[in-house]
Amino acid sequence: MNLSNLQPAEGSVHNQNKRLGRGEGSGKGGTAARGHKGAKSRSGYSKKIGFEGGQMPLQRRVPKFGFKNINRVEYQGINLDTIQSLVDNGVITDSLDLSVIIDSRLATKNSLVKILGRGELKAKLKVSAHKFTATAKAAIEAAGGEVVTL
Repeated sequence: MNLSNLQPAEGSVHNQNKRLGRGEGSGKGGTAARGHKGAKSRSGYSKKIGFEGGQMPLQRRVPKFGFKNINRVEYQGINLDTIQSLVDNGVITDSLDLSVIIDSRLATKNSLVKILGRGELKAKLKVSAHKFTATAKAAIEAAGGEVVTL
């Protein structure tokens, strides 16, 4: 291989179009394949997104339904079996707080954390989170742990 036979990888170059508006000799000069007159022939033309030629657009034909609660509080759920696996891997020894949760990438620093009750917890832990389900709270306390609501 040398500079005289360099070429792009097979299939990486797709442009096989004729260059428009580059003189009559190219076969695409003059109107540059835009036809004569009208909005589409002019520079700066762009049709509205979703425009269907005057037909009622899909986003206006389809009925709207449902309800979006603007006051909804979104929690990042963490199950007991996930916490138990962290204990088994040696990530947690005695307490689980937000810094450990963020470091182990179970939640981001801005998210609210809720401990959920799937699985079982064998370790005695002090768990700190924003919310707990009743089953999770019972399971943590049954294992001899402590629940701290932030």
